Amino acid sequence: MLNHYETVFILTPVLSDVQMKEAVEKFKAVLTENGATITNEENWGLRKLAYPIQKKSTGFYTLLQFDADPSVIAKLEIQFRRDERVLRFLNFRLDKYAYEYAEKRKGIKSKAEVKED
Repeated sequence: MLNHYETVFILTPVLSDVQMKEAVEKFKAVLTENGATITNEENWGLRKLAYPIQKKSTGFYTLLQFDADPSVIAKLEIQFRRDERVLRFLNFRLDKYAYEYAEKRKGIKSKAEVKED
């Protein structure tokens, strides 16, 4: 049975845009290779951290929402821990209320993007 998951990870700020996108693609590939379906991806950009991590005060934030088997999470976390570009990460399973909220938020965001064009 597939569960709905959301993961947020922070990449080190010393990366160029190309390196940052490459790292995000690597983690997306880990998910898709293990049978997960990515439903949403948001790049939140360079943001200030609440507290310094490894003497860094900023980081590139990325959010991924996906549907996957619970066994995929362990493989994803191993990749996060092995990659020195990742400062922090958080994976969590969405319950039905959080999933409904995420879908509503995704719909509102896509409508805002249409208005901008």
